[in-house]
Amino acid sequence: MCRRLFSFLLFFAILCSISNAQPVVMGRVFDADKGISLPGVHIKYASNRGVLSDNKGEFRFMPDKGSAKIVFTFVGYGTLVKELDVHDNDTVYLAIGLKEDVTNINEVVISAGRKKQNISDLSVSMEVLKPYQLARYHIINANELLHKTTGIEIMDGQISIRGGSGYSYGAGSRVMTLINGLPALSTDAGNVKWGTLPIENISRIEVIKGASSVLYGSSALNGVINFITRDASIEPLTKLSVSSGIYDSPSRKEWKWWDSPRMIHNISFSHSEVYGNTEIGVGLRAMSDNGYRKLNDDSNIRLSFNVKQKSKKKESLLFGMSVYASINAKNDFLLWDNADDGALIQSKSTAMEYRGLSLAVDPFISFRGSKKGEHEIKARMLSNLNRLPDNANNNSDSYSAYLEYQYSYNLSNKISLVSGLLEQYSIINSNFYGDHKGLNLAGYAQFDFAFSKKISAVSGFRIEEYILDGTAEDPVPIFRAGLNIKAGLKSFLRTSIGQGYRYPSIAEKHAYTTVGAIKIFPNENISPEEGWSAELGYKRSIKGAMVSGEFDIALFYSQNRNMIEYVFSNYIDPVSGEYDLGFKPENIQNSRVYGYETELSLYRNFRGLNTSLNIGYTYMYPVEYSYYTKKSTDNYLKYRRKHSANMSFNTIYRKLSAGFSCYYKSALLEIDDIFLSPDPVTGESILPGFIDYWNNNNKAYALIDLNAGYQIKTDFSLSFTIKNLTNTEYMGRPGDIQPPRYYSVLLSRIF
Repeated sequence: MCRRLFSFLLFFAILCSISNAQPVVMGRVFDADKGISLPGVHIKYASNRGVLSDNKGEFRFMPDKGSAKIVFTFVGYGTLVKELDVHDNDTVYLAIGLKEDVTNINEVVISAGRKKQNISDLSVSMEVLKPYQLARYHIINANELLHKTTGIEIMDGQISIRGGSGYSYGAGSRVMTLINGLPALSTDAGNVKWGTLPIENISRIEVIKGASSVLYGSSALNGVINFITRDASIEPLTKLSVSSGIYDSPSRKEWKWWDSPRMIHNISFSHSEVYGNTEIGVGLRAMSDNGYRKLNDDSNIRLSFNVKQKSKKKESLLFGMSVYASINAKNDFLLWDNADDGALIQSKSTAMEYRGLSLAVDPFISFRGSKKGEHEIKARMLSNLNRLPDNANNNSDSYSAYLEYQYSYNLSNKISLVSGLLEQYSIINSNFYGDHKGLNLAGYAQFDFAFSKKISAVSGFRIEEYILDGTAEDPVPIFRAGLNIKAGLKSFLRTSIGQGYRYPSIAEKHAYTTVGAIKIFPNENISPEEGWSAELGYKRSIKGAMVSGEFDIALFYSQNRNMIEYVFSNYIDPVSGEYDLGFKPENIQNSRVYGYETELSLYRNFRGLNTSLNIGYTYMYPVEYSYYTKKSTDNYLKYRRKHSANMSFNTIYRKLSAGFSCYYKSALLEIDDIFLSPDPVTGESILPGFIDYWNNNNKAYALIDLNAGYQIKTDFSLSFTIKNLTNTEYMGRPGDIQPPRYYSVLLSRIF
């Protein structure tokens, strides 16, 4: 009897479960124009619930019965929303075609205001660079991509945005570099260590053009570059890419010094996954470059790890940690051997092996206490160990601890506040700079005002103090303001003005060394740089029946004083007490740069053929000005150009892709006088043969890069690129001949 009753109850339960089965939604996501499947599409069907499409673009989930709003999002494609009304026992199949979206006028960014904003609502110019731009031309270091971006030039690792910086060996950066909003500049020399930046695991690079010191402090005098890592998705996502490239012979056959191939090998791997309320991401990169220049090889291993934890009890509580580590072994190129047959051979007097170890640990916690306010605490413990086996006198170790508390609050529907307090404590132990301890203290606040649906404004201030070895600099107060006007349905006007400053790096104050024939002297009395920048811009979205895209134009103006430059002269040696020739940092330059910048992006899809065209041009007039008369002089700023332009065209048809990029730069206007001195004791001894080379070769140049690719499978692709197609000979700073033609092959796989 009991057995029969149990069997009946079991049968009844199964019958009920069948008759009240939860609805099922399944389907496939694909490129609406090319028809290929899209793996990794994020499909959200309820609050905090979603799935990713698999390697075949397929998906399956079980929503609650009733009305369901399903949101499909994928990087580089327009968002699609599908509304369904599902009932018990329903099985719904969806075929979802997403269209590529090359315009970014409604793209959400965070760097400009330390909060999420549409790029069209900003009062400053911002550039957003995506991972596909790195992959398209097999770029393995972010400085190459940035150098090819409108309005940006990187000369021997030093960044300049719209002429805000030139080049000065050993000087710190005037552009603040960040990883997820945390400072990534070294605390000793204040420069960017490009090999430590985790580009294999980024979602985008946000570039602010113009002074940004109110929110980001010292070194943001000329702008900000923020590397933002990729968040984990609901479904596991693994990417692997392997590339190899080879340098062609230089255009001058007498410059070729090698018998064996000069090659670059690179492998990168990234994986992200969600386990319940925990997000985990890991990245690995290994690179080896034996160099087209003799005694200028480079190898690097980089590891990144990110973990985020959402609280099970409080949904608004999020905490986690990121770890970045890199090991670098290379020979930096400084001076050539001679201009005749040794321009690609480093002078043995300056060829030194370098070994570097960098480790950063970044814990954070954020909590939304109410619907209006949010708290965030983030920290960075950074260490850089620098070793020169052949010159131990230049060894240095730097350690820093950065801590920031940020509070965001919506005062009303029309006014919001972002504010913060921070400190950065640094310790430098160095045979090169000496031993030092530094402390930065700062507070900032920025208000955003929404006067109406069409008019918004921003106003902010900051005060910061720097203490080095117990001696405090005067506190620096600075301000910024901006306005954005929605001029039409698709057009926006913006204007902004902001102050900036930069404290001298420890290297500039205390570096004392000899590099080959060059002697470097310290200057403990050097003053901070300061200035301001302003712009007026117009952005418009273009949407038509045949073509879509966007147009942007900006007029810019910047003025800075006490700019630090290394000056060659006769100085008192701090050790011997006698006069000697060498370079010393001095506050000698007041700079004024103005001009305009324009960008145009167009996209067209015709019968499955996707084409995109991007054009950018920057004109600037960089001169010194008199602090007393407030008028410009006739002296050009060093290491600047008047004109730079870029254009790229890319097309995709089914599984094939191809494109090209062109880059143009006008001649350098001015360089250090010492390099052009006919005195054999100075100029010729530093760079033999340079004067004749400069007179004959300082001219405008243009480069062409080609790319082509084939989608072997949905998750497996092969691509090929040629850089510097015409094998153009060109130079960065004096004596720094840039790469000849280069061929590269890349295989990538998504698991």
